[in-house]
Amino acid sequence: MKNKTNQQENIFVSEEEKTINWTDLQSEFKKNFGEEIYSSWLKNITLVKEYNDYLVLGVPTRFFRDWIVSRYLDKILELVRSFKLSLSRIEFKIIEEQKNSKGNEFKIEDFNKVTEIKDSILNYNRLNPNLNFENFIKGSSNEVALSYSKKVCEHTSRYNPLYIYGGVGLGKTHLLNAIGLELQSSKEVMFISAERFMYHFIKSIKKNDMVNFKDFFRKSSVFIIDDIQFIRGKESLQEEFFHTFNSLLEKGSQIVISADRPPMKLDRVQERIKSRLSGGLIIDVDVPDLELKKNIINNRINRVQNQFKEHINISEDVINFIASEAKTNIRELIGVLNRVIAFGRLHKRVLNVHDCKNILEDVFSQAKIVTVDKIQNTVSNFFNISLNDMLSQRRSRPLARPRQIAMFLAKKLTTRSLPEIGRRFANRDHTTVIHAVKTITKLSEKDEEMKKNLVQIKSLLLEN
Repeated sequence: MKNKTNQQENIFVSEEEKTINWTDLQSEFKKNFGEEIYSSWLKNITLVKEYNDYLVLGVPTRFFRDWIVSRYLDKILELVRSFKLSLSRIEFKIIEEQKNSKGNEFKIEDFNKVTEIKDSILNYNRLNPNLNFENFIKGSSNEVALSYSKKVCEHTSRYNPLYIYGGVGLGKTHLLNAIGLELQSSKEVMFISAERFMYHFIKSIKKNDMVNFKDFFRKSSVFIIDDIQFIRGKESLQEEFFHTFNSLLEKGSQIVISADRPPMKLDRVQERIKSRLSGGLIIDVDVPDLELKKNIINNRINRVQNQFKEHINISEDVINFIASEAKTNIRELIGVLNRVIAFGRLHKRVLNVHDCKNILEDVFSQAKIVTVDKIQNTVSNFFNISLNDMLSQRRSRPLARPRQIAMFLAKKLTTRSLPEIGRRFANRDHTTVIHAVKTITKLSEKDEEMKKNLVQIKSLLLEN
């Protein structure tokens, strides 16, 4: 009861508005995020202070803050605003971990979901038996990556590390998975995402079991880690990865890594790590060309026919249309094809190109790739200001408003998280991005000039 009283004393809010019931809000977190995420991450959040337009929430460590901000912040803010509409942002405060009676160890209460590292490597591997070399469709955009992935399986440690990079949905994970499947019968293979590596790292810290963690991850003869860019900005995790990498390399283990960009372009990653990653063979996977996309479509049709024992009648014109219009990645391509197949089943007829245009209108209307860089350049040109001025720390209205518009559009038109957007705007805090989104949203509702500007800028972004 004492703790509850103290917590209430730390809440500051105007008399006109009710304070948030933190217990009720935690129940919403549990319902919306699920038991596992709630117990592992959100249960440990505490309410520190409440103001009219923002909350100060306490988290036990920087790890918790970074993880929650990068993965769950948008949804948390949405749920918070359902309790109190005036809240526009959330700030996190690191609450010092409690020391034990000896004063030299940390103790975090109620971390019930933490489990010790098991002795079986299968508890970590997430190898998918369907993602093998046999069903990987080769084309000009990926043939080099495929070739060297197979060579690694024939001669481990010759290309070490093997670093494969490319955009989302281009087949990187498929190749890494295929390498793991090929070698698992003769080697001790570890296949893990960078996200899960971080997750187990944090769990081991909480259980004071880092010795077991180090031994476990350094004993594999083939270490495959997916999406290494996830470690950026996480210093302690990078430190552990660096030593794990060196240990594996020294004992001759094969290391295979994937990322969304080349090693030297990994932002907020230690230079020594980027140097190590650059020391092996670096291969890129490009966007598939038309011929490869058609081959992928035909392969997928055959697999569906074999799986469901049914004939799927799709004309060559429709296949060409889908392949030419799905421009971003293979996942989008397969998603579009599945939609066409489902529609044909539902209406029990063979679809033509006109049908497909109608079915996929909403998909292809949003298919233009919009990046934060493109938004920044378009906005600065639209308002006739330099990009450097817009990204500077100057707060004059002629610079601040375009900056807010660019942040707003980055949030609306890209998949970047709030912290990522903030970093692209001269390392600003995510709360600055939230404020910008809120400001431009309000202005666009009542200011005709602002509404007109947004329409014009969006048009420029989507037509180019």
